[in-house]
This record gives sequence, C-alpha cells and structure tokens, in this order.
Amino acid sequence: MRVAIIGGGAAGQLAAIKAAENGHRVTLLEQNEKLGKKLFITGKGRCNVTNAADREGFFRHVIRNPRFLYSAYAHFDSAAIMALIEAAGVPLKIERGQRVFPASDHSSDILKALERTVRAAGVEVRLNTRVSGIVTTNGAVSGVRIGQTVEPFDAVVLATGGLSYPSTGSTGDGLRFAQTLGHTIEPVCASLVPLETEETWCAELSGLTLKNVTLTAYSQKGREVYSELGEMLFTHFGVSGPLVLSASALLAGAAEGALLSIDLKPGLSEEQLDARLLRDLAANNRKAMGGALYGLLPQKLLGVVLREAGIDAAAPASGCTKAQRKALVDTLKGLKLHVKAARGFSEAIVTRGGVSTREVNPSTMESKKVKNLFFAGEMLDTDAFTGGFNLQIAWSTGALAGSSIPTEV
Repeated sequence: MRVAIIGGGAAGQLAAIKAAENGHRVTLLEQNEKLGKKLFITGKGRCNVTNAADREGFFRHVIRNPRFLYSAYAHFDSAAIMALIEAAGVPLKIERGQRVFPASDHSSDILKALERTVRAAGVEVRLNTRVSGIVTTNGAVSGVRIGQTVEPFDAVVLATGGLSYPSTGSTGDGLRFAQTLGHTIEPVCASLVPLETEETWCAELSGLTLKNVTLTAYSQKGREVYSELGEMLFTHFGVSGPLVLSASALLAGAAEGALLSIDLKPGLSEEQLDARLLRDLAANNRKAMGGALYGLLPQKLLGVVLREAGIDAAAPASGCTKAQRKALVDTLKGLKLHVKAARGFSEAIVTRGGVSTREVNPSTMESKKVKNLFFAGEMLDTDAFTGGFNLQIAWSTGALAGSSIPTEV
C-alpha cells in the first residue's frame, strides 16, 4: 500500500519506520525544513527520550485515558525505543526519576539517529511540504491534498501534534483535518505549563530554585488535586519547574483561582520546626529577625516568608512572641500562592485534549469513522506528567499505527 505519514515528529517517524518495515511505500510529509523540530527542544535541549519505569510506573504517570494506551505500550514500550535508538548508534543513560537521555546530552544525536533509521527503512521524506487536507472515497482514505493537488494514498497516519510550541509547527492542522472528517475533538488547552500568580513577590525571587519542597495544589473548589515532593522555581510572573508543571496538568483548563501551598520544610513537623526556631532565636537573640534566622532559608526567600507571616525582618529576635513563631511555622509549612492563570501554548510542553479516543481503535490506532486513517502522538486525547512519558506515548502510538496498516487495500 502507498502510505502517507503527515508529521515528522516522534510519532510520525516511528509510524514511517514501522510501515516501511512492513513493506509499504511510505512518504513522510513534514511542513518544517527538518524532521523532529519539537524533539530538538525537549528536555531543555537534551531530549528526555523516554522513562525507564516499568509498565505500572508508566501508567501511573498517564493522566488522561491510560487504558486507551494499553495495547500501544505493550506493542512498543520504553525498552523498545531505547533499543532502536542505541541500535542507531546513540548510547543512552538513565538519570534521576528513571528519565532517559542521550549520553551526549545532545538532542541532535537523537534526531540524527531517527532520521538515519527512517531513511534506511526506505521512507521517502518530503520537507517543507504543507498538507491542506485528506481526501476520502466511500468512507476510506484515497489521497492527500498538497496545495491544490491531490496525491493518491491508500492509508494515512495523522501525527501532526497538538498546539504546544507552535513555533515548531504544532499549529493544529491535524485536529482540523480530523474534525472535517467527522471526528470529535475534545477541548484543547495548554498542559505542563508554568503558572502565573496573583502574588507579585514571586518576581523578587525570580530565578530561585527550591529543592526538596512539597507542593500541594487545590482546585477552585478547594479540592486537593496534587501533592508531591520535588523541585520548583520562581519566575518574574509566578512559578515553574517540575512540580508546578505536573500540578498544572491536573489544573488544565481551570487553573484560574486555584491555590498552591508550598511546604518549605517537609522533613520537619510543626513541633520540630518550632524547636528549630527557638534554638536559632536564642542563639542570635541580639540580632534582628532576618539575621537570626539567616540559616533557615535563602536570604531573599526568608524576607518574603517573614513578611507573609506578618513579621518585621528588622525587629529584634529577642522580642519574637509565641504567636509570631506560630505564624512563621504556618507560613514555612504552607506558603500560599493564588493562581491567576496558566501560561499559554507557546510555553506548554503538551496539549491536553484532541481526537476523542472513543473514535479510535486502541488495538490499531485506526479511526472508527474513516477506513485506513490512523492517529498517533499528541493529537490524541491522552497525556502524561513530565519525565519522558509524553514522548513514550508518541513512540508507542506511532509504532502501533505504522505496524497496523493492512498490507492490502
């Protein structure tokens, strides 16, 4: 069969490789000047290829429609993509949290390995090619429209991504094609994004990273939706970092009005923390509050915490009351931030929403509405936390889609 893969990202390239390995004549159509443009910037330019967690660990990190991915992950799991990349000549390493990166720390090595594999499989790659639509005849794929020309194809894999990082080509074309062909598009919004806060003091701490803190997020209605120990950072507009990005995924579409609470000393109980304060204040009772507690937190953060607790940093430590200590302990164990908004698609790692999984066969990734139309990657309504899990969804769904294309029309 003649197969068109629309989109040259992670999912599209895997679909192309697998379809070509099955003997199909495969054409990979990419609107950018090179393949894998979004891959290049993942993992802060290092490319967090996948996560080496076991099956249970993987599905524990999938947020939406994990059951839909059972067959895809069984078909092509994290070990499979690691083996493929290493066979293409790129050694990998496993870091904290089971995150997998190229040993070189260069995402370009992953891009080159994938492209070598794609071309070695005999795939025709067309760059700078913008698809304008998919043509069907009698409910089945019959071609792809490029400009005003329709080229005949027997099957199509749509792998154009969502709307995150539009500068990489994720402009929602595939979602429009799918909708035109009768598919339901679940509402899309930015996910795994930094959060803007009502509190302006975050700007005072811009660039400060907090490690080993616990972030708890509450919905607009006050329900706890997330709580985890890890790392976060302050920005000029609010907060970001791994904990915040993960929390945003559970607040997606309804971040405004949410409450964040930071436990700055999760290793200490309130009683232990109060005892620590008493010791520090007694040892430095001739100093001001800001100086007496200098070892408690980074200096800038200490100033903010004292202010939020209603304590004057210049007040003498000897005059600190029990009520003030209680206010300080409460602030240290629950520094509050009110979410004004989530940042937009230009900063989102993934898109939440997309083609309804109810209209896609989970065993093949084929549309239930259009014969020989397959979906893969971020345009499907499934997403996960950070750590390589979203890329694994792309690899798995792409591989399954490419492998599922029938050998006869």
